[in-house]
Amino acid sequence: MSSFKIEGGHKLSGTIVPQGAKNEALQVICAVLLTNKPVTIHNIPAILDVLNLIKLLERMGVKVEKLSDESYRFTANNIQLDYLQTEDFFKQSASLRGSVMIVGPLITRFGKAVIPKPGGDKIGRRRLDTHFLGIQKLGAEFSFDADKKLYQIKAKKLKGCYMLLDEASVTGTANIIMTAVLAEGTTTIYNAACEPYIQQLCKMLNRMGAKISGVGSNLLTIKGVQSLKGCEHTLLPDMIEVGSFIGMAAMTGSEITIKDVAYNELGIIPNSFRRLGIILEQRGDDIFIPKQESYSIESFIDGSIMTIADAPWPGLTPDLLSVFLVVAAKAKGSVLIHQKMFESRLFFVDKLIDMGAQIILCDPHRATVIGLGENLHLRAAKMSSPDIRAGIALLIAAMSADGTSIIHNIEQIDRGYQNIDKRLNALGAKIERID
Repeated sequence: MSSFKIEGGHKLSGTIVPQGAKNEALQVICAVLLTNKPVTIHNIPAILDVLNLIKLLERMGVKVEKLSDESYRFTANNIQLDYLQTEDFFKQSASLRGSVMIVGPLITRFGKAVIPKPGGDKIGRRRLDTHFLGIQKLGAEFSFDADKKLYQIKAKKLKGCYMLLDEASVTGTANIIMTAVLAEGTTTIYNAACEPYIQQLCKMLNRMGAKISGVGSNLLTIKGVQSLKGCEHTLLPDMIEVGSFIGMAAMTGSEITIKDVAYNELGIIPNSFRRLGIILEQRGDDIFIPKQESYSIESFIDGSIMTIADAPWPGLTPDLLSVFLVVAAKAKGSVLIHQKMFESRLFFVDKLIDMGAQIILCDPHRATVIGLGENLHLRAAKMSSPDIRAGIALLIAAMSADGTSIIHNIEQIDRGYQNIDKRLNALGAKIERID
């Protein structure tokens, strides 16, 4: 197990480029299973969750060629379905939540799939009903082995239908889309997730020969085709990294430029930071954050306390609420952080309170942050990262604290952020990786 040793109080300066989007990568890499033709994907981030998914596909029989540090060619022309019954498959796929998205491609192309109950962040119950109910409506049959915690899925024939999703699940929508592209007839998905990463998946599948219309909306129409061909695809920059870097700059009073952010795909993220009083400028496709010694939280028009809450796209992504929470601690004013979609993501705030932040955890979903402005002097601390997003929030806090902090279990951070210590040290941070 590795740890970060962070010497706080150092300002950042310079330019940083965000990695490829983790959440998009997990979707489109699973999509290579839909064809026996080569699929080339660029801008793939070298992070644990993505690398582990690539290893899993390779063990399933996908030919993986690494073309460069960020580009891979995948050819799924020799899938070993027997591997799905092995202990090694159970172990590897159970540790990676993104592995659930192999179900759609496998069931629609081969008629059967196996998946253990997947792992991932410990951020509360993350049900799979949307995935499975949608795939069932297309004609698949599910059975669950409670002893092995294993799902068995079979389908003799998949047929398109109309479905109204019970929630706009991103991974659930992706799984159903990938199932429907090879199903017979027309599938209509209403209340579909429409995040930029879902749009990217649809555009990639259309280049492969799929017939998906309504891309970018919550009403998708998919006309099934008999087979798909290969294609070339480039991932968007990771909007969660972009938001994390904005938060780091504000919290440490630094001046940085974030390059090539795909600004038009960021939705309300930039304006949400502006509501905390953070100045940021769009310069072409870059974001410039000037040095700010202080920033003040806005209030609503009627003078009531500002609320920042997550919501399905085009609302604010839940993956950034941990960053907003820690950044608000140094603002002037108060804000209510409302994490609606996961019930355990705010439980890391006790660590911030120990460091000197003024935060009231109202319940598992809501925290009130009383920003102290320049009067906030966070104390260094020893802590452990409970999940990816809380981990980056704790790293931001440690970078702005007085003294030297230790963060254990940084494998959680490595799951979502590529070489984060080296990249931030290049900007002036003092972060040491300790094995």
